[in-house]
Amino acid sequence: MYTKRGILWFRLDLRLHDNEAMLDALSHTDEVIPVYVFDKRLFEDKTSYGFKKTARYRAKFIIESIRDLRASLRAKGSDLIVRVGRPEEELFEIAKQAKSSWIFCNRERTRDEVAVQDALEQRLWTIGQELRYSRGKLLYYTSDLPFPINHTPDTFSQFRKEVERYVPVREPLAAPEKMTDITVVLERGEIPTMEDLGYKDFENDPRATVDFKGGETEGLKRLKYFVWEAAQIPMYKEQSDELFCSDGSTKFSPWLAQGCLSPKLVYQELKRYEEEIGNKKSVNGIIISLLKRDFLRFMAKKYGDQIFAEEGPGKITTLQWKDNNEALQRWMEGYTGIPFIDANMRELKHTGYMSYRGRMNVASYLIHDMQVNWKMGAEYFESMLIDYDIASNWGNWHYAAGVGSDAREHKQFNVSSQALRYDPRGEYAKLWMPELPNLLEDEFQKKNKSII
Repeated sequence: MYTKRGILWFRLDLRLHDNEAMLDALSHTDEVIPVYVFDKRLFEDKTSYGFKKTARYRAKFIIESIRDLRASLRAKGSDLIVRVGRPEEELFEIAKQAKSSWIFCNRERTRDEVAVQDALEQRLWTIGQELRYSRGKLLYYTSDLPFPINHTPDTFSQFRKEVERYVPVREPLAAPEKMTDITVVLERGEIPTMEDLGYKDFENDPRATVDFKGGETEGLKRLKYFVWEAAQIPMYKEQSDELFCSDGSTKFSPWLAQGCLSPKLVYQELKRYEEEIGNKKSVNGIIISLLKRDFLRFMAKKYGDQIFAEEGPGKITTLQWKDNNEALQRWMEGYTGIPFIDANMRELKHTGYMSYRGRMNVASYLIHDMQVNWKMGAEYFESMLIDYDIASNWGNWHYAAGVGSDAREHKQFNVSSQALRYDPRGEYAKLWMPELPNLLEDEFQKKNKSII
């Protein structure tokens, strides 16, 4: 009897809940073969400025996420085939061996990811197989938008105005109760260790605000904790910019970035909280962050490779920066001489994470005060951030540099006033800079003012 097989290629959707590609595969085949490929290029290659594409914090988070995904699939009666190599080659070999009909996956839209998709698709054609795409990773489906992607408004305020009021957010898809067994003989593959991928294992820094652990299980746990257990939503508006408060902001971003957590599920839980508890204003503040994430993704789709160009989507050529490696190094290591900047950069170096408030300040300082090419900072963040998301990272750097789709929306931060507002007693700075003396509040303020 002929068995109609499909391969489910996990990419940046490392979850069972709200996974459209998974449900598409289950509904069109007799047997689904889940596969994840650790793309060696992400762990071995470097960016154009020489940074490792994926530093140790995100690498560890990905490994943890794949362990969790395999355990979840096994609990449903299936398994996860794991490979290390190039996805377009490894998946092609599995497709030939399994004699599958299709490979199902969620579509990606940026340069490197598209190149992998295209290369795999061309290989599959040679053996009569197809790549079937799904689109369900964002809060909104592109088909639900009131405009085509290339007509997406260039400002977030206009995007929000046209979308939020009129386009409903779809319900998240439920995780399947059971998966199909894998009957074809395939080597399951070992999940690589940090050492296998070229990293040294490490213990998390005890100063970190949150101990980020990868995987859908941990993402769902964080969602439940923040919305229902921590009782922090009423204070979100006041605390979301705090620099070292573990529950001041949601901290969902690492799980959203790897697809361990669905934005539609987050939205659903927030709306349920609003209905049962209230606090509409604070709930809306978090939802706006999800909307902004969608907006930056749509900008990346609209402008394509232009998001990686120095002139940005706005094609701004009047601004001048320098590829100043010495200044960049001081910024990266947290030795600029500005405690507020240096503390944030050291937190990033030692944890792979930094608050949004910190990111905007250090980016502004690098660009406008140090006059360093914004792309150098963007690539360093690409390497270091545990929650790196292509569209969000590059879109936020466009904003900081004033090269976005609407150059009027950029803002240069006054680092002195920001330090006085968000770290008035210097507690955050002293946490990450033990060499600082025990400054009194007025001494710390004087220091921040005098060195600007």
